[in-house]
Amino acid sequence: MFKRAEPHEYVAAWGARFALWLFGLLPLDTASAFGGWLARKLGPHFAVTKHAVRNLARAMPELTEDQRDTVLGGMWDNLGRVLAEYAHLRELKIGTPEQPGHVEVMGIEHIQAIRDSGRPALFFSAHYGNWELTSLVSAHYGLPMLQVYRAANNPLTEELLQGLRAPLGGRHVPKGVQAAREILRTLKNNEFVAMLVDQKLNTGIAVPFFGRDAMTAPAIAEFALRLKCPVVGARVERLHGTHFRLTVEPPFMLEDTGDHDRDVHEGMLRINRRIEAWIRERPDHWFWVHKRWPKG
Repeated sequence: MFKRAEPHEYVAAWGARFALWLFGLLPLDTASAFGGWLARKLGPHFAVTKHAVRNLARAMPELTEDQRDTVLGGMWDNLGRVLAEYAHLRELKIGTPEQPGHVEVMGIEHIQAIRDSGRPALFFSAHYGNWELTSLVSAHYGLPMLQVYRAANNPLTEELLQGLRAPLGGRHVPKGVQAAREILRTLKNNEFVAMLVDQKLNTGIAVPFFGRDAMTAPAIAEFALRLKCPVVGARVERLHGTHFRLTVEPPFMLEDTGDHDRDVHEGMLRINRRIEAWIRERPDHWFWVHKRWPKG
């Protein structure tokens, strides 16, 4: 159930519907390219770009100003493409040796081993590339997946996004008390949960990320330790245009020493370092506008 919307939220939601309607009129490749072009033109003028500039400069100070501009331009291009691609999610297909598609998958052996193990697993990812495609891949390979995400502030936009995600398969639940119950139920049923863990959580724990403490949601480590589940990294890279590579990494277990707080912290540190490595490899893929660190 969605909370009642305010008048300005109706305006924003109908604006989003109109934009997606326009993107939907265009072929997939054209819509994606147009969305990227539009975001590159408009994005740098948004106030949130200041956060992105500061975050990038502090996280990767070794980059020159020209390199930072290139990264941020690529970030806006990717975000614009992701938004346009929401209108075409049902058209995106998994590639196979017999039939090329939009998404090539690396680490299929890990997917199959996890699927056939009869045990639950926790997948983590980030707002990187087109992060929505993890649901598509999990459904294709027969992994019943519960996707946990941060709900949009606008309830009408949230309702729209849920409808757009439906063709990807799997279940989607916003973070919160209900999500915790759903996660526990899913894992106890020996199924699978995926979380985007790169956003700030004010009530989380301080864990280094790019060398600076960032308030980090500890839920994935809490559940992994409680139910002794393996943890699996999955990232979606944009290769070019509307062609992607989803890489599923080898699963690993978090160390359980009996010191719960320490084990949760060390588990989240390991996950943060993995996401940091992805971002360092393709910094234009990440959502630098997040208010990930304190201002100081």
